[in-house]
Amino acid sequence: MKILLTGAAGFIASRVAHILLDRGDEVVGIDVMNDAYDPRLKIWRLAQLEDRPRFSFYRTDISNRRELEKVVSVAQPDAVINLAARAGVRQSVDDPWIYYETNVTGTLNLLELCRSLGIPKFILSSTSSAYGNQLKQPFTEDMPTDSPLSPYAASKKAAEVLAYTYHDIYDIDVTVFRYFTVYGPAGRPDMSIFRFIRWVDEGVPVKVYGDGSQRRDFTFVEDIARGTVAGLSKVGYEIINLGGNGPVSLLEIIAIIEEKLEKKAHIAFQPPNPLDVAATWADISKAERLLGWRPQSSLEAGVEAAVEWYRANRTLATSVEM
Repeated sequence: MKILLTGAAGFIASRVAHILLDRGDEVVGIDVMNDAYDPRLKIWRLAQLEDRPRFSFYRTDISNRRELEKVVSVAQPDAVINLAARAGVRQSVDDPWIYYETNVTGTLNLLELCRSLGIPKFILSSTSSAYGNQLKQPFTEDMPTDSPLSPYAASKKAAEVLAYTYHDIYDIDVTVFRYFTVYGPAGRPDMSIFRFIRWVDEGVPVKVYGDGSQRRDFTFVEDIARGTVAGLSKVGYEIINLGGNGPVSLLEIIAIIEEKLEKKAHIAFQPPNPLDVAATWADISKAERLLGWRPQSSLEAGVEAAVEWYRANRTLATSVEM
């Protein structure tokens, strides 16, 4: 297959690209290489892909319809995997406009190209943030998602609805994945595990908002990438959770990092952030039933892999802005 992969230099998409290339697919990567977080990480990830056969790359913004159309019209892919996104709950409050430009307008542009060029398959990355602060656990895909707590979550919900509309009108086969707290090697520097590893290693205060009891369903990036590729199968229109199936508290995560680094964390508790939910937990039974997917990496092994990458790339990891 020939796959158009947006956000190709991103944390998740770069791993998806490797899996697709390993199985013999052709990957046409798109990324605008913006500074939503330190672009040196994106440059590093892209460098791991650039010499691989069957990989091509275009620096293009999916919210720019004309630029995007030029690339996609030439590529003529069999499927689109849209992992380009502005991510992050807190940052979206500061600049909601850029979130809607990328997450909603960008998705609309891609769906329109699927319609006009006859591309039959569309995969969309979404988020566990769509569930808001619901008390019922674990989260199932049929739970209400009409009370998002941030512009980021709202933009992803809007993209999901757009994708359904294009499926319904134009019979585009759509898989929407709601990812749960993805972590791993070369992760995003605004995410907790990347920050905790660096702070513990450097011996500086580890900032924890609230009392650290909040629980997250951490999911290793390789598992997320495998699930995303599995979503290329024909499903009609489905929203599917991809999660680690075992939420743990932030204090438990810090303890694992302490063990792997053999260093003690100096925790600095901060006031709770009102945008943070108490807990996330994915019901993954639908992913198991439809895709035969379940996570394979334990939390301990996943954190160890993230720590090993940090040690091997310490100069980069300690220089990026967080």
